[in-house]
Amino acid sequence: MAHPSQLGFQDAASPIMEELLHFHDHVLMAVFMISTLVLYIITTMMTTKLTNTNAVDAQEIEMVWTVMPAIILIVIALPSLRILYLMDEINDPHLTVKAIGHQWYWSYEFTNYEDLTFDSYMIPTQELMLGHSRLLEVDNHMTVPMESPIRMLISAEDVLHSWAVPSLGIKTDAIPGRLNQTTFIASRPGLFYGQCSEICGANHSFMPIVVESVPLNNFQSWSSSMMNL
Repeated sequence: MAHPSQLGFQDAASPIMEELLHFHDHVLMAVFMISTLVLYIITTMMTTKLTNTNAVDAQEIEMVWTVMPAIILIVIALPSLRILYLMDEINDPHLTVKAIGHQWYWSYEFTNYEDLTFDSYMIPTQELMLGHSRLLEVDNHMTVPMESPIRMLISAEDVLHSWAVPSLGIKTDAIPGRLNQTTFIASRPGLFYGQCSEICGANHSFMPIVVESVPLNNFQSWSSSMMNL
């Protein structure tokens, strides 16, 4: 989860998020180099003692400032396209979960299990247990097995919502009457927090998301207990 004064992304908990972090660092280096070069040119122009300069023809400079941006764009675009294709790949998911946005809570349906359906409401501040996070904790976690491909089907019941979990590299719009899908693999056990990322009304900030990644045996025990309720 995020912490105060955090400047970068959250720690990656899925292979896709790891790719996004590497791409972020890659692009940031290009930004730093370009900014340094521009600052150097501006400083040189401001501090030069030459008072009468006249460049009639500078084909070499024109070649440089045309070819260099093209190379930079290619170096940035190729990894970006690779990640986009990786994010769209959905091959043999072990589990399919349907998340439906409501004003203002989420409901989950595990399509592989007939009776595994539940709502997930934010726990009010006055009911929080010691150590719980305000505005982030919910009564029912969306529990999934770790190291397993999970397919998410995301929709909404009333207005636009957005199902977003930064640590897993997921942000997918929930649109009424439309079913969007995405996939993720939780690479380690833990609790991963998210929130609705589309302004959906007065209580938009009070419909958090909690994904709990557990070993397969624990997931089977949890699913059995939920279906027996």
